[in-house]
Amino acid sequence: MCTAVSFHGKDHYFGRNLDLEYSYREEVVITPRNYPFRFRKMGEMPHHFALIGMAMVEDGYPLYYEATNECGLSMAGLNFPGNAYYPPEDETKDNVTPFELIPWLLGQCSSVAEARAMLRRLNPVQIHFSAQYPLSPLHWMLSDREESIVVEPMADGLRIHDNPTGVMTNNPPFDYHLYHLRDYLNVTTADPSGRFAPGLTLPPYSRGMGAMGLPGDLSSSSRFVRAAFTAMNAAPGETEEESVSQFFHILESVNQTMGCVYVGDKLERTVYSCCCNTDRGIYYYTTYFNRQITGIDMHRTDLDGTELRAYPLIQSQQIRMETN
Repeated sequence: MCTAVSFHGKDHYFGRNLDLEYSYREEVVITPRNYPFRFRKMGEMPHHFALIGMAMVEDGYPLYYEATNECGLSMAGLNFPGNAYYPPEDETKDNVTPFELIPWLLGQCSSVAEARAMLRRLNPVQIHFSAQYPLSPLHWMLSDREESIVVEPMADGLRIHDNPTGVMTNNPPFDYHLYHLRDYLNVTTADPSGRFAPGLTLPPYSRGMGAMGLPGDLSSSSRFVRAAFTAMNAAPGETEEESVSQFFHILESVNQTMGCVYVGDKLERTVYSCCCNTDRGIYYYTTYFNRQITGIDMHRTDLDGTELRAYPLIQSQQIRMETN
């Protein structure tokens, strides 16, 4: 299970928690403009916008979990089991298999508006990457400085939702999550007013009581409410460091702690959290076992190259010890 967030601080930021009971060989991957993307049904894209994000590289191909392109358009794929539907090939549409969708859109589009236009022709065809790596059931969030949308491939067609919250989690479908927010109309960042009964004075006994009722469990519907409340009320930072720190605080409000969610006999955890400054192309991350923030600037590499640049994750905890 996962949570994705779009946030405006000093600049625009986009990122996510990846919550799973296992880890692949994920690493931060920069795809330069001239790396040739070869699509199963849509030919080759020899030139495109440069990308940075988290991916597993298999047979020289970056299988992106989420990414941001050099124009500031970002996209993340999140688990959507039981609802995701990938249809057979349709010769009248753009047949792009889901593992290709992030490079297909981020390689060509500089904004959500441009991606929305391309999505009208999209057919997320059911073609697996390989027998070893079958398709995952996914839905996606796309964001830029101006707007966010959610894309959900379902049995009745491809649904595209405007996303005024800038947050996405997992099941149920996105329209449910927006409707579910109405259950929390009275939640506020201010001190609550006494409305229990006329003439009965009940002053708050603690700060933060306006947020009483926010769900604290780890389900996707509860994480959506909590992340939306946190992200939409979080104060923006004045500096890059403050903004990045604030973004990670937002993600930490819905982190998965090992031992709190069992998947069979395995323990789900927040494998990594990431935050990309989409205006500057700087990708920051932490892992479950390393809380120190690590940053990678895509513009410090050769973006006109043809080879992928991969940065293995620093997994061991980095602790700064004070000396006397």
